[in-house]
Amino acid sequence: MPVREPQYPVNLVVAGRACLVVGGGEVAARKVAGLVACRARVTVVAPTIAAEIRAMDVYCEERPYEAGEAARYRLVVTAADDPAVNNQVFRDGEAAGVWVNSADDPDNCSFTLPAVARRGPIVVTVGTGGHSPALAGWLRRHVEEELGPEYEELMRLLSEAREALQSAGRPTEGLDWQKALDSGMLDLVRAGKVDEAKERLEACLSSSSG
Repeated sequence: MPVREPQYPVNLVVAGRACLVVGGGEVAARKVAGLVACRARVTVVAPTIAAEIRAMDVYCEERPYEAGEAARYRLVVTAADDPAVNNQVFRDGEAAGVWVNSADDPDNCSFTLPAVARRGPIVVTVGTGGHSPALAGWLRRHVEEELGPEYEELMRLLSEAREALQSAGRPTEGLDWQKALDSGMLDLVRAGKVDEAKERLEACLSSSSG
């Protein structure tokens, strides 16, 4: 197994920021969809661009990638059929200080993309450091099966409690949120007993602030 540097996980805010996708096929379409879902301003460059991509809210330029153009963007994803193009994009990004992901080619990446499971604002990512995207995707499917709507309701209760504390000028750090989460709140939400779950949360936070 090749030795790869450990990776620092982040969640990037790309909304309104210029992002480039090099490639116009099926893989590129998935990358474009992910950026569009996060409201990035996406430009797609490729000699041929699939209708699926054209149907998205993106700017398309049906032409080859031009050396150096990666420097004009905040984030770049390359999924070209030609490895030489992917390498050129990566080198351009390195020279300009722009983060580049090259699909299924970790040697030409300054960042890799994890497999993502979403439930409303809840985002769970699975990465393997570029070693096995297949395993990351398999694990993501298992997470998606577990991540039902009750988790979004649980998050809402926690968020509202946090906002109420902040509005009252009370610190939220140091409270035993984990105790509350371990108290059976999720089971109550699953059973439709949301008010009871809220009461249990308040009781746990009150006892930890005392």
